[in-house]
Amino acid sequence: MGFEQTIRSSVECHGVGLHSGAPVRLRLLPASTGEGIVFRRTDLDDFEIEATGRNVAKVSYATSLMKKGVLISTTEHLLSALIGMGVDNAIIEIDNLELPILDGSAQPFVDMIVNAGLRKQRRKRSYIRIVKPIELREGDKFIAVYPYDGYSVSYAINFPHPSIGRERFEVELSNGNFLREIAPARTFGFLRDRDAMLNMGLIRGASEENAIVLTDDGIKNGPLRYPDEFVRHKVLDLIGDLALLGRRLLGRIVADRAGHAMHTALVTRILRDQSFWEESTLNDELPDMPDFSGAHPVADQL
Repeated sequence: MGFEQTIRSSVECHGVGLHSGAPVRLRLLPASTGEGIVFRRTDLDDFEIEATGRNVAKVSYATSLMKKGVLISTTEHLLSALIGMGVDNAIIEIDNLELPILDGSAQPFVDMIVNAGLRKQRRKRSYIRIVKPIELREGDKFIAVYPYDGYSVSYAINFPHPSIGRERFEVELSNGNFLREIAPARTFGFLRDRDAMLNMGLIRGASEENAIVLTDDGIKNGPLRYPDEFVRHKVLDLIGDLALLGRRLLGRIVADRAGHAMHTALVTRILRDQSFWEESTLNDELPDMPDFSGAHPVADQL
């Protein structure tokens, strides 16, 4: 689709933060053209933080944004859903510092967007089109983006665990593939790490209802939604982190054991050096690309 979209009506949900364990209410609201994705802390006088790379803060076990000392934590699952559903402009209101984890995937956020509906807007959608390769390495970790007239991801992980091992997944993010192949994939964690992470102030809201829990020799709360659900969730995280580019990407991502820190490092590298990309719309001699979300009814233009 060549034009920006927002949601038709407001929708909300309630839950707890994965790491903080704090209760939180989240509302999605329509936004005007060109506004992008903006977080709003309703508990702090409606302070707003734009979902862009310049506001990236902590990225260890989740991606957090900070502006003037105000924090928004664990943004990646909702941002992934917004990109996957073709939403360019939205306000996200939360009344605490961390987004709700819900079931640990992007599916509940996708369902919210479906319930709200999509509205086509009059402004043409702008893309960051990669024209030169960018490659980043850190030990055995790797992430790169290459020129490509679409948006595809190839991701590999390697965990020394009988239920994971080395997994690789590749997906073209068009024709509804995000909904079918990525959105339901849940976050995961290892039971042996529980006490150490709690001592670090993390996973206070984690449970078997919002994460895949791995014991030393198997899965505590199966079954999996996909045989390779672990690597698919990493793709989900990547899509959400790359939403911080502020515009949709045209390029091919290749990642191996990358993680949030390298995802956001790639965002920073792209935004810092415009020689690697050019701004394009679908009329700029790009192929006729389908909307990333697949077939969804679109309301009247604003």
